[in-house]
Amino acid sequence: MDGASARQHDTTKMFTRLKEEIDAIMRRDPAARSRLEVLTCYPGLHAVMFHRVANACWRSGFHWLGRWISHWSRFLTGIEIHPAVKLGRRVFIDHGMGVVIGETAEIGDDCTIYQGVTLGGTSLYKGQKRHPTLGTGVVVSAGAKVLGGFEVGDGARVGSNAVVLKPVPPGATAVGIPARIIMPDAPASQQGAKQEFSAYGITPNADDPVSLALKSLIDNAAKQHDRIEAVLAALDRLGEHLENTPNDRFDASELRKMMK
Repeated sequence: MDGASARQHDTTKMFTRLKEEIDAIMRRDPAARSRLEVLTCYPGLHAVMFHRVANACWRSGFHWLGRWISHWSRFLTGIEIHPAVKLGRRVFIDHGMGVVIGETAEIGDDCTIYQGVTLGGTSLYKGQKRHPTLGTGVVVSAGAKVLGGFEVGDGARVGSNAVVLKPVPPGATAVGIPARIIMPDAPASQQGAKQEFSAYGITPNADDPVSLALKSLIDNAAKQHDRIEAVLAALDRLGEHLENTPNDRFDASELRKMMK
């Protein structure tokens, strides 16, 4: 392939990739009315486009130029992506203001990242894998912090404002501070090959595991209370009357309201 053919091939590939990313945004954002609107008015797309150029410079050894392009990208879009970041295809940074993605982060295909997200590192040693790796189809919700050189598995979701400090299994949801893991009700193989996109990582039945445990404890305490009341009633019938004090009263319904 001669020089002219190579340049034409690269140009065709660039426009094909751009169309692919615009189409992905159209599918995932109901507010997108046209491809022209996405191309001209979506800072997340602009940040990805700038990063493609900055990353090419970085990989070619022009580190200062890559950082300079990245710096201007942050100034124009409010999204900071280190030029060394490995970015997959069809990555959608929605709204995007305040997103920070560190040097050794890796982001897989079809990931969605919302505003205020940090993919940060917890180590100061150069040359180490300090930042997280996102698998395919991961959704990281607004304000979430994913900190460390671990992996967030394919199809996983990170809830808004969660602080994730350990690996997230594929298909799971991480919520809370520090984040706790909620596993799906059924394995990914049983959920169907194609799953509906989960905006902001909202998942059915995605209650905090701690709240679920507390609800179970309340239900168990209510059952035990009913059994104790039955025992006291039986003793009363046998002539052994035990007086209940006001402090012995247990109202599970009030506790359940507090957990809603």
